[in-house]
Amino acid sequence: MTDDTLQQNASGNGTSRRTLLKTVGIGGAAAAIGAVAGRTTSYAIAGNLVPIKLEWTEVAACHSPVGFGLAKGIYAKHGLDVELFYQGASGQTLIQALATRKAEAGPGLLYDWLKPIEQGFDVKLFAGSHGGCQRVLVKPDSGIKTLTDLRGKTIGTFDVMSPSRVAFSVALAKAGLDPNNDVTWKVFPFDLVAEGVLKGEADAVAHMDPWAYSYEKKHGFVKIADTQTGTFQDRVCCVLGVNGDYYEANKDAIKRVAAANLEIHQYTAKHPDEVAKWYFDTLKPGLPLDDLTEVLASFTYHEHWFGKDLVKEVRVGYEDLKLTGVADASTNPEEIANRITIDIFA
Repeated sequence: MTDDTLQQNASGNGTSRRTLLKTVGIGGAAAAIGAVAGRTTSYAIAGNLVPIKLEWTEVAACHSPVGFGLAKGIYAKHGLDVELFYQGASGQTLIQALATRKAEAGPGLLYDWLKPIEQGFDVKLFAGSHGGCQRVLVKPDSGIKTLTDLRGKTIGTFDVMSPSRVAFSVALAKAGLDPNNDVTWKVFPFDLVAEGVLKGEADAVAHMDPWAYSYEKKHGFVKIADTQTGTFQDRVCCVLGVNGDYYEANKDAIKRVAAANLEIHQYTAKHPDEVAKWYFDTLKPGLPLDDLTEVLASFTYHEHWFGKDLVKEVRVGYEDLKLTGVADASTNPEEIANRITIDIFA
């Protein structure tokens, strides 16, 4: 089957990120990505600290610990003067942020890193921060119970190669379906993906949190898959990468980033309510505080991947993308995983 793409017109020139988030809430915040991507956030910090720009996706729930860690002074504790660059919410903008030197390093979904690196983009991966922040949802009366039930169905998502499409294409392939021919992927505006299901234009939603979570709560959708269970059990979701040449010249700074990231995510695992409160107060995502706390508590912030564990995740990631035809058939997952992964604490 072929993709059925709906066009989304974006406007809002001159609108501030904060005003836009306050006005449109969680759904409309996503539509702001084009308007606000590229903004930076920093805090005045005294002392002789190493300056570094980290990219992030500030409206994504799973990245909220990054902003919280900056506000709480955890990066400064590790000798870093961090400036955050909001790169948007897609793999393409993630890569652009590093390629154009708007950031030196930062977190991104594992699968988003792998194809550009395979094509020659000079990035090293050095830390896995958490697992699970995407879901596939259906209406409770759909009759769809598992991924195999999606054969012949339409799945709504927000981009022709959205992270959710890439991830769940892997899950579909491992469930015995051809993700390119046994289902139809239909693209809706970021904040209207759920509407596609409600109007009968799609049978399922594949989306990221907190949006996917909000659809469960608001519309009573049922989760049939996520990136914490099934084929993604105990797997990493987001991984930190760094420009290769920056790493060679600033190895100590990146080790500090890795250590700070570890402390921040361990703290979040123990205190999701505190991070959720910061997220709620600072970014105004449009969800109740209790719901944000529940979302953050659901992520596997207590799990971390470094060294050999991260190499394994990268290797399996390439195997996954070969299965779906995204990675080249000639790519050697073992070789490339060992070549692009840094054992940061060795």
